[in-house]
Amino acid sequence: MMLKVLLPTEVLVNKEVTKVLAEAENGFFCLLPHHIDFVAALVPGLLSFESEGHEEFLAIDKGILVKCGSEVLVSTLNAVRGADLGGLKETVEKQFRITDDRQKVARSAISKLEVSFVRRFIEFEERGHV
Repeated sequence: MMLKVLLPTEVLVNKEVTKVLAEAENGFFCLLPHHIDFVAALVPGLLSFESEGHEEFLAIDKGILVKCGSEVLVSTLNAVRGADLGGLKETVEKQFRITDDRQKVARSAISKLEVSFVRRFIEFEERGHV
């Protein structure tokens, strides 16, 4: 099977595989080359695949998996690739920290905009324009 893992900005994986393991909303599943065509909504977690006799891992955000014929397409907003689970765990934790920091900055900026909007609206109202 040809596995393609698609992110918004790049193709993270594009290789021949013999097995794909992933988790959908109703549990884990395994795809082998002669599996029927299949569509699943993926939950955040691990996706693993076997290629050339060794297993590789991806930590993925929620996404969609489509198996059609010999092609398996996975579309997700975010994924991190790792050869072993220990290294992948460290990479994911580091990336989540970066994402969390960015979210804190964004929430702070939004809060400042909201306060500014309310303040200007009150000033506008006090001037009798409402």
